[in-house]
Amino acid sequence: MTAAPVICFGQQPCGFFPRRFLFAKCATARRLQSEIGGEIVYFFHDSDHDARETQTLLRHRKTGEVLPLNFAFENKVQRKWSPLFLKRIAAGWSANTARQLGAYVEDRWVDAFKRVTATTAADFCLEMYQQMGLLEGIRVVRSSDPKVRRAGGPLTDFFVDVPYAGEVVRARWSEAGPRLHEGGESYLTLPRVDFAREQVTPTRDTRLRWMQAAVHCTHYIAGAGEQAYLRKEDAPEITFVNRDPIDRSDEAYH
Repeated sequence: MTAAPVICFGQQPCGFFPRRFLFAKCATARRLQSEIGGEIVYFFHDSDHDARETQTLLRHRKTGEVLPLNFAFENKVQRKWSPLFLKRIAAGWSANTARQLGAYVEDRWVDAFKRVTATTAADFCLEMYQQMGLLEGIRVVRSSDPKVRRAGGPLTDFFVDVPYAGEVVRARWSEAGPRLHEGGESYLTLPRVDFAREQVTPTRDTRLRWMQAAVHCTHYIAGAGEQAYLRKEDAPEITFVNRDPIDRSDEAYH
Protein backbone atom coordinates (compact mmCIF):
# COMPACT_ATOMS: atom_id res chain seq x y z
CA MET A 1 0.00 0.00 0.00
CA THR A 2 1.33 3.44 -0.96
CA ALA A 3 1.77 5.81 1.97
CA ALA A 4 -0.37 8.96 1.98
CA PRO A 5 1.37 12.11 0.71
CA VAL A 6 3.04 14.42 3.19
CA ILE A 7 3.03 17.97 1.80
CA CYS A 8 5.51 20.23 3.57
CA PHE A 9 6.51 23.87 3.45
CA GLY A 10 9.15 25.50 5.63
CA GLN A 11 9.57 29.02 6.91
CA GLN A 12 11.07 30.99 9.76
CA PRO A 13 8.68 33.06 11.87
CA CYS A 14 8.18 35.86 9.34
CA GLY A 15 6.40 38.72 11.06
CA PHE A 16 3.79 38.81 13.79
CA PHE A 17 1.34 39.20 10.92
CA PRO A 18 2.71 36.65 8.46
CA ARG A 19 4.24 37.82 5.22
CA ARG A 20 2.14 37.21 2.17
CA PHE A 21 4.56 34.64 0.81
CA LEU A 22 3.78 32.43 3.83
CA PHE A 23 0.08 32.72 3.09
CA ALA A 24 0.87 31.73 -0.51
CA LYS A 25 2.75 28.64 0.68
CA CYS A 26 -0.24 27.62 2.81
CA ALA A 27 -2.60 28.17 -0.12
CA THR A 28 -0.37 26.16 -2.46
CA ALA A 29 -0.20 23.31 0.02
CA ARG A 30 -3.98 23.27 0.45
CA ARG A 31 -4.49 23.28 -3.33
CA LEU A 32 -2.10 20.38 -3.72
CA GLN A 33 -3.81 18.51 -0.88
CA SER A 34 -7.16 18.92 -2.65
CA GLU A 35 -5.61 17.24 -5.70
CA ILE A 36 -3.65 14.37 -4.14
CA GLY A 37 -4.83 14.10 -0.51
CA GLY A 38 -2.51 13.52 2.40
CA GLU A 39 -1.28 15.69 5.28
CA ILE A 40 0.18 19.20 5.35
CA VAL A 41 3.17 19.95 7.58
CA TYR A 42 4.56 23.40 8.37
CA PHE A 43 8.25 23.12 9.25
CA PHE A 44 8.52 26.12 11.57
CA HIS A 45 12.19 27.07 11.65
CA ASP A 46 12.10 28.87 14.99
CA SER A 47 15.80 28.16 15.59
CA ASP A 48 16.84 30.93 13.21
CA HIS A 49 18.34 33.90 15.06
CA ASP A 50 18.00 36.76 12.55
CA ALA A 51 15.65 39.37 14.04
CA ARG A 52 15.11 40.86 10.58
CA GLU A 53 13.01 37.80 9.73
CA THR A 54 10.20 39.02 11.99
CA GLN A 55 9.95 42.53 10.54
CA THR A 56 6.30 43.17 9.66
CA LEU A 57 5.37 45.53 6.82
CA LEU A 58 1.86 46.98 7.24
CA ARG A 59 0.17 49.22 4.68
CA HIS A 60 -1.99 52.12 5.95
CA ARG A 61 -5.64 51.47 5.12
CA LYS A 62 -6.23 55.02 3.83
CA THR A 63 -2.92 56.43 2.62
CA GLY A 64 -1.21 53.22 1.48
CA GLU A 65 1.95 54.21 3.33
CA VAL A 66 3.99 51.20 4.49
CA LEU A 67 5.02 50.98 8.16
CA PRO A 68 7.78 48.54 9.22
CA LEU A 69 7.31 47.10 12.71
CA ASN A 70 9.24 44.51 14.66
CA PHE A 71 9.53 43.08 18.14
CA ALA A 72 11.50 44.84 20.86
CA PHE A 73 13.64 42.43 22.87
CA GLU A 74 14.88 42.42 26.43
CA ASN A 75 18.52 43.04 25.53
CA LYS A 76 21.01 43.41 22.69
CA VAL A 77 22.49 39.91 23.01
CA GLN A 78 19.08 38.34 22.54
CA ARG A 79 18.23 40.59 19.61
CA LYS A 80 21.47 39.85 17.76
CA TRP A 81 22.16 36.21 18.49
CA SER A 82 19.55 34.28 20.47
CA PRO A 83 17.36 31.92 18.42
CA LEU A 84 13.85 33.19 17.77
CA PHE A 85 12.31 30.63 20.11
CA LEU A 86 14.36 32.20 22.94
CA LYS A 87 14.15 35.90 22.03
CA ARG A 88 12.07 37.36 24.89
CA ILE A 89 9.74 40.21 23.99
CA ALA A 90 10.29 43.42 25.98
CA ALA A 91 7.63 44.43 28.49
CA GLY A 92 5.11 46.85 27.05
CA TRP A 93 5.84 46.04 23.42
CA SER A 94 2.52 44.32 22.77
CA ALA A 95 0.38 47.10 24.27
CA ASN A 96 2.37 49.81 22.49
CA THR A 97 2.12 48.02 19.16
CA ALA A 98 -1.60 47.28 19.54
CA ARG A 99 -2.29 51.01 19.78
CA GLN A 100 -0.84 51.53 16.30
CA LEU A 101 -2.59 48.70 14.50
CA GLY A 102 -6.08 50.13 14.01
CA ALA A 103 -4.98 52.30 11.10
CA TYR A 104 -3.43 49.31 9.32
CA VAL A 105 -5.53 46.20 9.95
CA GLU A 106 -9.17 45.32 10.61
CA ASP A 107 -10.48 45.43 14.18
CA ARG A 108 -10.75 41.63 14.32
CA TRP A 109 -7.02 41.32 13.77
CA VAL A 110 -6.28 43.97 16.39
CA ASP A 111 -8.41 41.94 18.81
CA ALA A 112 -6.61 38.74 17.80
CA PHE A 113 -3.25 40.45 18.35
CA LYS A 114 -4.33 41.50 21.84
CA ARG A 115 -5.30 37.91 22.71
CA VAL A 116 -1.79 36.60 22.08
CA THR A 117 -0.02 35.94 25.37
CA ALA A 118 3.28 34.46 24.15
CA THR A 119 6.47 35.97 25.55
CA THR A 120 8.99 34.97 22.86
CA ALA A 121 9.13 36.05 19.23
CA ALA A 122 8.63 32.61 17.71
CA ASP A 123 5.76 31.69 20.03
CA PHE A 124 4.08 35.04 19.42
CA CYS A 125 4.22 34.59 15.65
CA LEU A 126 2.95 31.03 15.81
CA GLU A 127 0.08 31.92 18.14
CA MET A 128 -0.88 34.84 15.89
CA TYR A 129 -0.90 32.64 12.78
CA GLN A 130 -3.15 30.20 14.63
CA GLN A 131 -5.45 33.01 15.79
CA MET A 132 -5.84 34.02 12.15
CA GLY A 133 -6.81 30.48 11.10
CA LEU A 134 -3.84 30.24 8.77
CA LEU A 135 -2.69 26.88 10.15
CA GLU A 136 -6.03 25.16 10.62
CA GLY A 137 -5.61 21.46 9.86
CA ILE A 138 -1.85 21.84 9.41
CA ARG A 139 0.64 20.00 11.61
CA VAL A 140 3.42 22.22 12.92
CA VAL A 141 6.92 20.76 13.35
CA ARG A 142 9.40 23.06 15.10
CA SER A 143 13.13 23.03 14.49
CA SER A 144 13.68 23.83 18.18
CA ASP A 145 12.01 20.55 19.22
CA PRO A 146 14.64 18.24 20.77
CA LYS A 147 13.02 15.25 19.04
CA VAL A 148 13.47 16.94 15.66
CA ARG A 149 17.07 17.76 16.46
CA ARG A 150 17.83 14.21 17.53
CA ALA A 151 16.26 12.86 14.34
CA GLY A 152 18.29 15.20 12.15
CA GLY A 153 21.46 13.18 12.25
CA PRO A 154 25.08 14.39 12.15
CA LEU A 155 26.03 17.59 10.33
CA THR A 156 29.38 18.88 9.13
CA ASP A 157 28.24 22.50 8.83
CA PHE A 158 25.95 23.72 11.59
CA PHE A 159 24.96 26.15 14.33
CA VAL A 160 25.00 25.30 18.01
CA ASP A 161 23.03 26.85 20.87
CA VAL A 162 25.54 27.80 23.57
CA PRO A 163 25.60 30.09 26.62
CA TYR A 164 26.97 33.62 26.29
CA ALA A 165 26.58 36.71 28.51
CA GLY A 166 23.78 35.13 30.54
CA GLU A 167 21.78 34.15 27.44
CA VAL A 168 21.64 31.27 24.97
CA VAL A 169 22.93 32.24 21.52
CA ARG A 170 23.02 30.49 18.16
CA ALA A 171 26.64 30.39 17.01
CA ARG A 172 28.18 29.03 13.81
CA TRP A 173 30.48 26.13 14.62
CA SER A 174 34.09 26.28 13.51
CA GLU A 175 37.26 24.39 14.36
CA ALA A 176 38.30 27.32 16.55
CA GLY A 177 35.01 27.25 18.45
CA PRO A 178 31.51 28.66 18.06
CA ARG A 179 31.46 32.08 16.34
CA LEU A 180 28.99 34.96 16.50
CA HIS A 181 28.71 37.24 13.49
CA GLU A 182 29.15 40.87 14.52
CA GLY A 183 28.68 42.34 11.06
CA GLY A 184 30.74 42.53 7.88
CA GLU A 185 33.84 40.38 8.25
CA SER A 186 33.86 40.64 12.06
CA TYR A 187 33.23 37.59 14.26
CA LEU A 188 33.40 36.91 17.97
CA THR A 189 34.83 33.47 18.72
CA LEU A 190 33.54 31.86 21.93
CA PRO A 191 35.31 29.19 23.96
CA ARG A 192 34.93 25.63 22.71
CA VAL A 193 32.29 23.71 24.66
CA ASP A 194 30.85 20.24 24.70
CA PHE A 195 27.38 20.04 23.23
CA ALA A 196 24.65 17.52 22.48
CA ARG A 197 22.66 16.93 19.32
CA GLU A 198 19.71 18.73 20.94
CA GLN A 199 21.72 21.99 20.68
CA VAL A 200 22.49 21.65 16.97
CA THR A 201 20.69 23.08 13.94
CA PRO A 202 21.76 23.15 10.30
CA THR A 203 22.93 25.94 8.05
CA ARG A 204 20.76 26.99 5.13
CA ASP A 205 22.61 24.62 2.78
CA THR A 206 22.27 21.57 5.06
CA ARG A 207 18.71 22.19 6.25
CA LEU A 208 16.79 20.15 3.68
CA ARG A 209 18.15 16.71 4.49
CA TRP A 210 18.11 17.51 8.23
CA MET A 211 14.43 18.55 8.04
CA GLN A 212 13.54 15.53 5.93
CA ALA A 213 14.88 13.16 8.59
CA ALA A 214 12.12 14.42 10.90
CA VAL A 215 9.30 15.20 8.45
CA HIS A 216 9.59 12.45 5.78
CA CYS A 217 7.67 14.54 3.26
CA THR A 218 6.77 13.43 -0.25
CA HIS A 219 6.18 16.96 -1.60
CA TYR A 220 7.82 20.27 -0.67
CA ILE A 221 6.48 23.74 -1.47
CA ALA A 222 9.49 25.88 -2.40
CA GLY A 223 9.43 29.67 -2.21
CA ALA A 224 11.15 31.92 -4.71
CA GLY A 225 14.25 32.38 -2.54
CA GLU A 226 14.51 28.70 -1.64
CA GLN A 227 14.61 27.67 -5.29
CA ALA A 228 18.01 29.33 -5.58
CA TYR A 229 19.73 27.36 -2.82
CA LEU A 230 17.82 24.13 -2.15
CA ARG A 231 20.06 21.14 -2.73
CA LYS A 232 17.42 18.91 -4.27
CA GLU A 233 19.95 16.15 -4.81
CA ASP A 234 20.04 15.70 -1.02
CA ALA A 235 16.44 14.45 -1.06
CA PRO A 236 15.66 12.87 -4.47
CA GLU A 237 12.55 11.23 -3.00
CA ILE A 238 10.83 14.65 -2.68
CA THR A 239 8.69 16.18 -5.41
CA PHE A 240 9.35 19.94 -5.35
CA VAL A 241 6.49 22.31 -6.12
CA ASN A 242 6.89 26.05 -6.64
CA ARG A 243 4.64 28.13 -4.41
CA ASP A 244 1.84 30.00 -6.12
CA PRO A 245 2.70 33.63 -7.01
CA ILE A 246 1.41 36.48 -4.88
CA ASP A 247 1.86 40.22 -5.22
CA ARG A 248 3.63 42.32 -2.57
CA SER A 249 5.01 39.07 -1.16
CA ASP A 250 7.11 40.71 1.59
CA GLU A 251 4.20 42.67 3.06
CA ALA A 252 2.05 41.33 5.87
CA TYR A 253 -0.99 39.19 5.18
CA HIS A 254 -4.06 40.21 7.20
